[in-house]
Amino acid sequence: MNKNTTKIRVRYAETDQMGVVYHGNYAQFFEIGRTEWLRSLGLTYKKMEENGILLPVISLKFDFIKSALYDDVLTVDTFIEKKPTAKIEFNYEIKNQDEDLICKGNSILAFINKKTKKPVRCPESLMKYLDFL
Repeated sequence: MNKNTTKIRVRYAETDQMGVVYHGNYAQFFEIGRTEWLRSLGLTYKKMEENGILLPVISLKFDFIKSALYDDVLTVDTFIEKKPTAKIEFNYEIKNQDEDLICKGNSILAFINKKTKKPVRCPESLMKYLDFL
């Protein structure tokens, strides 16, 4: 699966005094999209960590286009466009309930051996799902 879609309703605690989503919360929205993308393949961070793989974020980029507001229902589309190596790059688009593009961006995560703390290639348990790339 190249793309996964996740819905998130903006909570009051995620907004500032003007009812606008605080920019720092977009990292969490991206993380929700990323973890749900993995879960849709039958994988979880927990399973990967149990198998000795850590996935730290090494790059995170945002392009803010329009404000998301309290009680908006956001759609987080998460997708990858190239096969992972020792890194995996996720792309994101967040739209509101009116289909307005709110934010887009990407994150790059490294596959790290839990014991040695050294980079490793993408696990076969993930690669087998990426034949579409």
